[in-house]
Amino acid sequence: MPRIDRPYVGIPSFLRAPICEDLAELTAPIAVYGVPFDEGSPFLPGSRMGPRAIREHSLRFTGGLYDPATRRELLKPELAGRMIADVGDVDIAPTHVEKSFANITATVKGILARGALPVGLGGDHSIAYPIFRAFERPVHILHFDAHMDYAEEEDGMRFTNGHAFRHMAGLDTALSLTQVGIRSLRSQRKQHRDIEARGNRVVPMPEVRALGPAGIAALLPEGAPVYVSIDIDALDMSLVPGCVSGEPDGMTYPELRDALATVAARCEVVGFDLVEVNPPLDVGTGATAYLGATLVIGFLAEICAQPRWRDAHPVQA
Repeated sequence: MPRIDRPYVGIPSFLRAPICEDLAELTAPIAVYGVPFDEGSPFLPGSRMGPRAIREHSLRFTGGLYDPATRRELLKPELAGRMIADVGDVDIAPTHVEKSFANITATVKGILARGALPVGLGGDHSIAYPIFRAFERPVHILHFDAHMDYAEEEDGMRFTNGHAFRHMAGLDTALSLTQVGIRSLRSQRKQHRDIEARGNRVVPMPEVRALGPAGIAALLPEGAPVYVSIDIDALDMSLVPGCVSGEPDGMTYPELRDALATVAARCEVVGFDLVEVNPPLDVGTGATAYLGATLVIGFLAEICAQPRWRDAHPVQA
């Protein structure tokens, strides 16, 4: 007899995708993994619970994914063909940042070795660095955030969520860094100058609105490989109560959604993450976690709708 499986029933794998506990046995072309790590957050903890909350809210979509505006069914062949796997969470070594980061890198390397697209659920934004260093091919970095996260080492701190993109941009595999939505008044002039001195780009909110989604995507070469890192605080703070670092004057949901869609159409997205969902700070409905799940699902659907994806992963009749 078929199960009903309401969202509050069962083990919360992402979109109820099959669980793969051994990366050596991964056959799905999409691998969702969690990074329950928030030791890079110097202000308030809690984003370590983000992967679990995002997975739980993803279950609300398992009755079907349909966009009334476009009349499209989303991820239908990927879900029906079991092309998405949830590979669980990276093993975290509390208070041992280097070991946790090594485990993150090893997990993503394992996913890439199987030819799968890595989709990361954070966690604080420090995790973007150990994720990105798993890539051996040179790729562009597209970073949606309220903050530059480009701090220099100070007082012995070098692996916080404010340092990740300085480390990433310094790797030989980083072709470029484009940071979209930057607006925090806690930013530093020197960081801004350092980013631009290396030939990279900061796109503050007035420019985001002037460019529009197509203009943002056009900042990257057409067809180029790109890794996308999404901080939930790229959105306006009124939309993300469950985020420790929300800032005013952020992107609306349609602005971010449409920017991601145009990037998926223009570039080869080789992986992405969504970070800084903090469930202990969220409202009772879990609005921030739900929004995070919506963004991950929507972006993944746009990636999988592209001819380049369909050609590489034909649907089995």
